[in-house]
Amino acid sequence: MRVLVACEYSGTVRDAFLALGHDAMSCDLLPTDAPGPHYQGDVRDVLLDGWDLMIAHPPCTHLAVSGAKWFDKKKSQQEEALDFVRLLLSAPVPRIALENPVSIISSRIRKPDQIIQPYEHGHEATKTTCLWLKGLPLLAPSNIVGKGARHVTKSGKSLPEWYNLPPSADRWKLRSATFPGIAKAMAEQWGNAKEWPAQADLFTA
Repeated sequence: MRVLVACEYSGTVRDAFLALGHDAMSCDLLPTDAPGPHYQGDVRDVLLDGWDLMIAHPPCTHLAVSGAKWFDKKKSQQEEALDFVRLLLSAPVPRIALENPVSIISSRIRKPDQIIQPYEHGHEATKTTCLWLKGLPLLAPSNIVGKGARHVTKSGKSLPEWYNLPPSADRWKLRSATFPGIAKAMAEQWGNAKEWPAQADLFTA
């Protein structure tokens, strides 16, 4: 199966599909962090290349509700980000999964089909992740474990312990990357997508 992983620089999801023998390629404006098939550039350049499945991770900087206090100052950026999400969801690919944290996609486009957590896929951690699906079934939990420890910041905010990373230039990358257990579940469960109708009525974008 030909798989496009849009807006991924880590290679985590791409490599999970490659490990199962799929023809997978990641695409991002940034270079890939791990050697492997990767197109560095605009995903629009490769959207029409005949993919069977696309898993998209559009930037959440202007979409996530965690940044709601800045919304009034970046309305134009939000509209551009939402238009990009619409572009991805309407891409001519028969099976699509688009992931983002809790965001204005839910109120401005449509509600997600599913919300998943890393602790459902072998990682003792919480990271609420929404999935918008087309032609794909819900992602079933693959290995449920504990939710992991939390820490309290100086301001009194409670955050998952895994999020408490030392300051570094790559900290934002580590926080935004897909957990390997989730990537593995996607590859194992959605890698047989050709067995389902191309225009499945379960979920539509």
